[in-house]
Amino acid sequence: MMLEHVLVLSAYLFSIGIYGLITSRNMVRALMCLELILNAIIINFVTFYDLFDSRQLKGDIFSIFVIAISAAEAAIGLAIVSSIYRNRKSTRINQSNLLNVK
Repeated sequence: MMLEHVLVLSAYLFSIGIYGLITSRNMVRALMCLELILNAIIINFVTFYDLFDSRQLKGDIFSIFVIAISAAEAAIGLAIVSSIYRNRKSTRINQSNLLNVK
C-alpha cells in the first residue's frame, strides 16, 4: 500500500474521532471516538516504522504500548461510565455533573 493512502486513511479516522468527540453527548460514544483517534495514531506509527526504520523495532514497540494503554483506558472508562449510569440513570455528558451534592 502506498504511503499517501495510509496517511489519508489515518487522517480520515482521526477527523471522524475528533468530530465525534466534540459533538458527542453520550459518554460511551465519546470513548469510542477516543479509541478511533488512538487507532489513527497507531496506523501512523506502524506506517512510518515500515517506511523509515526497518532495522529497529521502535515503531512497533511504541504501537504495542499505545494499544495496551488504550485497552486500559477503555476498561477503566467503561467502568466509570457504568458506575455513573448506575447512580444517575443516564450516560449523557451534559447531565452528569458529578460535583453536585444532593
